Amino acid sequence: MAGGGDSTRAIFFALGANFALACAKGVAAFFTGSGAMLAETVHSMADCGNQGLLLLGMKQAKKPASPEYPLGYGKAIYFWSFLVAVMLFTVGGMFSLYEGIHKLQHPEELRAWWWAVGVLVFGIIVEGISMRACMQEVNKSRGDRGIWQWFRESRQSELVVIFGEDLAALLGLVFALVAVILAVVTGNPMWDAIGTIGIGVLLIVIAVLVAVEVKAMLIGQSVDPLRQRQIREFLDNRPEIARVISLITLQLGNEMLVSVQARMKEGVDATALVEQINVVERAMKQAFPEVRWSFFEPDIKAGN
Repeated sequence: MAGGGDSTRAIFFALGANFALACAKGVAAFFTGSGAMLAETVHSMADCGNQGLLLLGMKQAKKPASPEYPLGYGKAIYFWSFLVAVMLFTVGGMFSLYEGIHKLQHPEELRAWWWAVGVLVFGIIVEGISMRACMQEVNKSRGDRGIWQWFRESRQSELVVIFGEDLAALLGLVFALVAVILAVVTGNPMWDAIGTIGIGVLLIVIAVLVAVEVKAMLIGQSVDPLRQRQIREFLDNRPEIARVISLITLQLGNEMLVSVQARMKEGVDATALVEQINVVERAMKQAFPEVRWSFFEPDIKAGN
């Protein structure tokens, strides 16, 4: 894996949670007439579809390389992850904004509000379980880095998306619960509309942040900076290499390409030089299993 976390496990936890929540929220929205609950229902339904797209992308990314795609299909997961971010923005965020503005213009009293409260509390518990599973995989990936640094540096797009979705879902449920309670306590349905707008803004902000990160991967980023430092240290410590002149890496889904320009130990003939390079490449692929392609150029100085 590119980042070390099990994305598939996190996706299935999120899919199960969102399917259960979509059903429960839809029932609550029908009985209460709550705009916030309706927005949350659409959000959970969209998330179910999003998780399906991520699973599709992960399957496509495993297709073997071909003459037409000599570096494989690993970056396919970036396309589907970006599409999920777009859907989170449009289906989730923009719909919530529309519903909130509509409720502001045409406020309606909440009916059977206890349905909404019960479902939202249930939702927070279920989404909390999904978020916990996601964080377990994120923690495997981030090491001693902070969450924000991991989010900016991770090359595991599907895990970044699931983290963003779960965070948005959990905070959105809290927004909706606060909105419903305030609407009931004050008797003012405008709080429900404000909560719906808040959910929309939240989804849009998180969707944009996720889209920015996935776009960078889609264009072609190097590997995770932490992993790049580890590869550099590995090469620097190889007895066959006198000095690493340059190191270029490219993340291709859960696999990577590594290009090395290095000055080798002197005093060897061409055959021995080739054998040294082969030994280094085999050792590197053993130490870093995600390295699928490696290109090694022996040289004397940079720019040759």
